[in-house]
Amino acid sequence: MKFNELKDMTLVELSVKGRDLRHEMFNLRLQQASAQLEKAARLRLLRRDIARVETRISELRNKSK
Repeated sequence: MKFNELKDMTLVELSVKGRDLRHEMFNLRLQQASAQLEKAARLRLLRRDIARVETRISELRNKSK
C-alpha cells in the first residue's frame, strides 16, 4: 500500500483499515508460531502499512486541532 492511497481516506476509514491490518498481522503471527507461515516478508510489509495508516491518522488529528 502506498501513502497516496491513504490520502483520500477519512479518519473512520483509516481506523477500519488499521484494525483489519492488525487482525491480519495477528493471524500471520499465529501461523508463524505454528510453523505454517509461507511468506515471512508479509509480516514486514504489514508493519509498514500499519505505520503508514497510523501516521496518516496522526496527521488528520493534528490538522483538526
